[in-house]
Amino acid sequence: MNAGKTKPLLDRIEVPADLRKMPERDLRQVADELRQEMIESVSVTGGHLGAGLGVVELTVALHYVFQTPDDRLLWDVSHQCYPHKILTGRRGRMSTLRQGGGLSGFTSRKESEYDPFGAAHSSTSISAGLGFAVARDLMGGDNHVISVIGDGAMSAGMAYEAMNNAGATNSRLIVILNDNDMSIAPAVGAMSAYLSRTISSRPYRSVRHVARELARQFPKPFQTAARRAEEYARGLLTGGTLFEELGFYYVGPIDGHNLDHLLPVLKNVRDAEGDGPILIHCVTQKGKGYAPAEGSADKYHGVAKFDVVTGEQNKPTPKAPSYTGVFAQSLIEQAEKDNRIVAVTAAMPDGTGLDKFKKRFPDRCFDVGIAEQHGVTFCAGLACEGYRPFAAIYSTFLQRAYDQVVHDVAIQRLPVRFAIDRAGMVGADGVTHQGSYDITYLATLPGFVVMAAADEVELYNMVATAAEIDDRPSALRYPRGEGIGLELPKTGSPLEIGKGRIVREGTKVCILSYGTRLPEALKAADELASRGLSTTVADARFAKPLDHDMVRRLASEHEVMITLEEGAIGGFAAQVMQYLAGEGLLDGPLKMRPMTFPDVFIDHGKPYDQFEEAGLNAHHIVAQTLQALGYNERSVSMRSPASA
Repeated sequence: MNAGKTKPLLDRIEVPADLRKMPERDLRQVADELRQEMIESVSVTGGHLGAGLGVVELTVALHYVFQTPDDRLLWDVSHQCYPHKILTGRRGRMSTLRQGGGLSGFTSRKESEYDPFGAAHSSTSISAGLGFAVARDLMGGDNHVISVIGDGAMSAGMAYEAMNNAGATNSRLIVILNDNDMSIAPAVGAMSAYLSRTISSRPYRSVRHVARELARQFPKPFQTAARRAEEYARGLLTGGTLFEELGFYYVGPIDGHNLDHLLPVLKNVRDAEGDGPILIHCVTQKGKGYAPAEGSADKYHGVAKFDVVTGEQNKPTPKAPSYTGVFAQSLIEQAEKDNRIVAVTAAMPDGTGLDKFKKRFPDRCFDVGIAEQHGVTFCAGLACEGYRPFAAIYSTFLQRAYDQVVHDVAIQRLPVRFAIDRAGMVGADGVTHQGSYDITYLATLPGFVVMAAADEVELYNMVATAAEIDDRPSALRYPRGEGIGLELPKTGSPLEIGKGRIVREGTKVCILSYGTRLPEALKAADELASRGLSTTVADARFAKPLDHDMVRRLASEHEVMITLEEGAIGGFAAQVMQYLAGEGLLDGPLKMRPMTFPDVFIDHGKPYDQFEEAGLNAHHIVAQTLQALGYNERSVSMRSPASA
């Protein structure tokens, strides 16, 4: 690691209790050293940078004012938690960030007592925080609960559901709104800081309490008018009317990088008497304190390894176009031919490739914010009026909208097209972002067309296929990362619905692959052939409708059938076995072996290592086949060739 500048104060901090022993005058230097430490750490490992840089001062102030871990500190999404990790006993392990066996890129309950709640999806912190607060009250405790949520996460309905619930309770919950886009707040300055200190102070809150008690002696209409007058007066000064209406006591906006503003407000809130939720509005700058991040359009949200001095990232040269890029290219081609095609994303235009689509068709691309539920039903409405919506959503995020997929799309048989990015293993982002379940949760729905691309050419053609499916919902899945280097067609060709393809003919063993494990199936077939076992390899293409003719033929003509998929139990293999069982094809000599993700959560690491743990690499396929054929177990190695 780049040694960087010396950090004499940070070197004295092992846990937040050490930070709290320091005088306040040292906290500015602690924050500066912490920011430098984070930059140096992420330069070696890669990861989320901009969000963490924006909360350095806030992190220092929170751990200084509150008695963590007894006071519960929850980070929404938690991609901004690297400074928090450094201050909470994990500084020495930051070089393992997002590596196999190392620190998670998000908060993790199993990693530290300072991470009371694991998070990587958005807008969960207020709901969870309220749960912590109510549990505390039921147990008669007096610790604080603090939820830190970004302004982007406030675009999700769950955050407002939680605030509405919290505002109707008497539980004390502190919510920090980290506004890093100035998307909510007016400019902050000395007057705002003064007002925030004043309205969060005990004298002000005491006077407010007395005034409200006095108002209760008057008729109900007077009480209501007095309350609203006071709230709206404060709202005009601070912009907090919305939060007051939801039942929160609003404080802010304050400069989230000015410790002289942060510390007095946090102390006032900590020491305040009374019940009910409080919201502190902090305005911060994503990428703060690192010039390359401040000057970048995305504020270095997610970075590869980089040079600390120049900010230049060490991104490997791609050997083939990414699947995401191929999807975008194919969708643009289809949209040029059909002006009914529109595209929808839930706050991930770059990640899904729709930024390219938006440049070409700015009026036909919609970013609904972190609101997958709304996004899916929005697509359903578009489909009702004859448009052809493509909902480009990561597999892990589409889970958040499953009720809408079922109720608003599938039951009504609306032709919404789901482009499911990040299907399967995702490497360093880990278990929270893996697309493990979409095959299962979509293939169970009547009438759905469920496809998986084996390579970039198949993906290109599946986009064309989905564009033409106009009588029912459909989905196509594809992984993170690069294709295998095939030349793309000049134009996409729609596939016959429910028809797979035979890639290689054999006689004894058949490997029926669904998705991008197909190259591993071909490698396994080569190894089996070298052992004298003639092997058929087929690409299913469709989990639903299943190619019954092909599956029946494979089951009837081979001694062993291996199904292979990059998804959890209950997916493609379940569809195949259900059909075979119904046809009586499992009653005879066929030896069936499904290969899926194991029934465990697989942590972050390199993709190859994740597939090793999952048991889905070529040598695993060979081993499964040989065991099915009754070969001596001592001659069957489950180890990879590299480790043998």
